[in-house]
Amino acid sequence: MNRPSTGSRASLAKNPQDVASMFDEVADRYDLTNDVLSLGQTKRWRKQLVAALAVAPGERVLDLAAGTGSSTEPFHDAGAEAVACDFSSGMLQVGKRRRPDMTFIAGDAMNLPFADDSFDAVTISFGLRNIVDPLAGLREMLRVTAPGGRLAVMEFSDPTNKLFNTVYNEYLMRALPPAARAVSSNPEAYVYLAESIRAWPDQDHLAAEIAAAGYAEVRYRNLTGGIVAIHHAIKPSARPAS
Repeated sequence: MNRPSTGSRASLAKNPQDVASMFDEVADRYDLTNDVLSLGQTKRWRKQLVAALAVAPGERVLDLAAGTGSSTEPFHDAGAEAVACDFSSGMLQVGKRRRPDMTFIAGDAMNLPFADDSFDAVTISFGLRNIVDPLAGLREMLRVTAPGGRLAVMEFSDPTNKLFNTVYNEYLMRALPPAARAVSSNPEAYVYLAESIRAWPDQDHLAAEIAAAGYAEVRYRNLTGGIVAIHHAIKPSARPAS
């Protein structure tokens, strides 16, 4: 079921500059905080994403909302020409310090600084819901994906078990903010993140949005009972000239 907006900080009419500033403030401890709040699941989820894209050495990969580049590292280390792109300068600075051998580029997901058909694979992890217009962002991803190229979107979603769904949403709004205070430099940012998760569409609605952007063969796989889902799609090959 599509969860209604709460009219709070997670409103889909969010201000991009405010969101970028929020991520700038939490950049130094962002990866650690995520590991703690996900109960150590983040690394396992990312391994599943890497497997879903099946990137080969030498392929060009765009990782959007890459933050400090922790989600980009597996692609880079596997021999791909991986680009970590984010709109938070603070996140990018932390990433460049940690991995100076990787490529970090500042960019707005709704106006990407890349040519058409530039990448064999495009991915975004836990960032699509922070884009002001997710459909516009998906269309930009389609533009820079080469014909026949792949898209993988990893995002929080709806647990498939109703009882677990209720418990999970209680955790998000009650347990997550206190936990964030203990490990994060800006716990209010994690209140925003919890609210944005609750306001986000479920698996089927996101699949329909990806298809509406122009991708084909859209499918998804639930992880951890549907807390997270990976949506995978293909950019249709160019039609031959008539």
